[in-house]
Amino acid sequence: MTNELKFRTATPADAPQLQQLVESAFRATDTRADWIDNLGLSSNFRIHVDDIVAITTKPDNAMLMATTQDDTLVGTIGTSKRDAEHARLFLLAVDHTQQCGGLGRRILAYAESYGQRTWGVTCCGLNALSNRQKLIAWYARQGYEETGETTPFHREKYAGLALPNDLCFIEFEKQFA
Repeated sequence: MTNELKFRTATPADAPQLQQLVESAFRATDTRADWIDNLGLSSNFRIHVDDIVAITTKPDNAMLMATTQDDTLVGTIGTSKRDAEHARLFLLAVDHTQQCGGLGRRILAYAESYGQRTWGVTCCGLNALSNRQKLIAWYARQGYEETGETTPFHREKYAGLALPNDLCFIEFEKQFA
């Protein structure tokens, strides 16, 4: 794992590299129980370059890139200002060869700080699939609390996979002092 990270806001030109990183990270096989949980689901994850370009060009949105000192991309996270107090975080991804080394925690913390500095938000929200118990516990350790709300999982993108009937996204929030 790298100790020194640099952060910058992605541009549309970065979209292909971000697509590769996100898909690779989301598809990575992880042998820790309950971290990935449904390998069929993760191995079929797709994001289009155009979707990333749209994020990078929308006002009050950013894809944040974490790089090593030699500009090697090692992680990313998306953020969006929802209103005067709230930001939304999404697509947290760490290069699969560098996972389990604390980079995700550092990238998440940077995104929280970015929202506070850039937009003056006092709260960040995010979600996790309901079957990813280790990830849910990890978010809790980062200070995120379940809101009690869920968002439906759109199964139509994953037709043919045996998915739990109750699969959904669990919503989380973190308040800043």
